[in-house]
Amino acid sequence: MKKLKFFIPLILLMACSGDQKPGDNKEVYTSTIQLDIEEANRLAALPLKCIQNPLPYKSGHVLSKEEDLGMPVEHHPAFYGCFDWHSAVHGHWSLIFLMKQFPDLDSFEVAINMLDENLTKANIEKELAYFSMNRYTKSFERTYGWAWLLKLAEELYTWDHPMGKKWFANLKPLTDHISQQYIEYLPKLVYPIRVGEHSNTAFGLSFAFDYAKTTGDAALLTSIKENALRFYQSDSDCPIHWEPSGYDFLSPCLQEMDIMRKVLDDSEFDRWLQEFLLRASQADFELEPGKILDRTDGKLVHLDGLNFSRAWCLYPIEHSASSNALKIADQHMQFSLDKIRDGDYSGEHWLASFALYAYKSKLESE
Repeated sequence: MKKLKFFIPLILLMACSGDQKPGDNKEVYTSTIQLDIEEANRLAALPLKCIQNPLPYKSGHVLSKEEDLGMPVEHHPAFYGCFDWHSAVHGHWSLIFLMKQFPDLDSFEVAINMLDENLTKANIEKELAYFSMNRYTKSFERTYGWAWLLKLAEELYTWDHPMGKKWFANLKPLTDHISQQYIEYLPKLVYPIRVGEHSNTAFGLSFAFDYAKTTGDAALLTSIKENALRFYQSDSDCPIHWEPSGYDFLSPCLQEMDIMRKVLDDSEFDRWLQEFLLRASQADFELEPGKILDRTDGKLVHLDGLNFSRAWCLYPIEHSASSNALKIADQHMQFSLDKIRDGDYSGEHWLASFALYAYKSKLESE
């Protein structure tokens, strides 16, 4: 994974200073955040608890006739747990990621069996059929759930395990459909959606980019690049000091930074970021974690997710004496990591995935 520098001004200043002494350098920050087997077992318990738990469930289902009514498991026999469709999808992603990283995971065999029950060819065919149930289901989970579905497929694609290959093949008809849905939808979207919740366009583009690049989906990759540049290349002065909003689990500024890091080369990204988020190139850049006063409130607990998603956007950025990005990312992780197993389903059904994706981002950036 490429690493990028967004701290050019201070580095140049230090390099040009004749009075600079080696001992004057700012102390280098060393991260202590790591995903070990103990943490993996702790986090695996959360998706295992919910991927086959059908209730409570928040459905995005739109009825066009009485026959469309049904329990979630009838419409979504693969992804009926974890409170909603997208959380069920990324609950599956979480377990696959953990099994790849830790073959000695305590729950490895249990997870294999549960996933094999859910990700059958017949179940995925029914999931695919749902998108053509009526005119309204075509846009179901656009683009947040779509993005997580592609992330799940990407994780399976890169797993050299018989079950991974089987599940990737089973999932492929749905994956191909979602890829084509992106290609058809993005040119119609005149303006990007710049919010801190599910409909954020940059997030949807970023995960889709990863899938397309990893699996060689050239048509999707071209569409993502073209539309990301159309949406964001001329942006400047992102007001990150306005963040967060009260229900955010994504940072509009940092999600946009993340997709542009992927579609631009290093030098182009450096120039773009100087216009887009100048504060991030300053040595005193600070960003406080989002604070949560009631983790039993399903909306307020979004801010724990924000802390993890900010971290995964910051970890890929190269760190130096002139950037606090690594330290800020770790602070956000530490703020929420010990809170996500608080016994309340409002956060437990989804936050492990966000924590694990932040861990994944850190691992790939080291």
